[in-house]
Amino acid sequence: MAIHILTEQLWFPPVEDAEEDGLLAVGGNLSKERLLLAYKSGIFPWFEEKVPLWWCPDPRFVLYPKHLKVSKSMQQLFKKQAFDFRINTAFSAVIQHCKSTLRPGQYGTWITNEVENAYNNLHKAGYAHSAEVWQNNQLVGGLYGIKMGKVFFGESMFSLVSNASKYAFISYVNQLVTEGIALIDCQIYTPHLESLGATMISRDYFMLLLDKYMV
Repeated sequence: MAIHILTEQLWFPPVEDAEEDGLLAVGGNLSKERLLLAYKSGIFPWFEEKVPLWWCPDPRFVLYPKHLKVSKSMQQLFKKQAFDFRINTAFSAVIQHCKSTLRPGQYGTWITNEVENAYNNLHKAGYAHSAEVWQNNQLVGGLYGIKMGKVFFGESMFSLVSNASKYAFISYVNQLVTEGIALIDCQIYTPHLESLGATMISRDYFMLLLDKYMV
């Protein structure tokens, strides 16, 4: 199946047109309108050599907030209040850390300057949010993503000290529950998020859930 090439027209092809690896389209821009349409449509961007690539993989990796798993070791950290948890106090710093902090085996980042600017703009517009953990008044871990309807679309996370990103994720999931969030999109599989309760579902079912919760 041929990959769709996007122009300035605000449009995405049906997600069923995606390649086996989930790649759906190439090109276009990262305007607020296009990004919001993408998330509403079950699509998310990654970059390769500064070219926007648009994805909708099958299966999809998600977390139902009520299925969040907190290990005994993490429970001990919460009892000790090992970190201070904050929301939306340092969004630009969180995305900058996600951009610059590479995981083991990772040689580059998909977060280009264009991506960074686009999500900072989404934050100013009230759609992108950051969850942060601080230690001794220093930002040491966190994540960011998009909140629309009853869905939170996780984008990236970072950790400068052990367990900081897990602490941020667990704290934020608990906060999202109080806000009525029913689904967290984790996009693609990672052992890190699987240990916290995320699971695979079919793309078809994911799209049904979007229709239900994108209100």
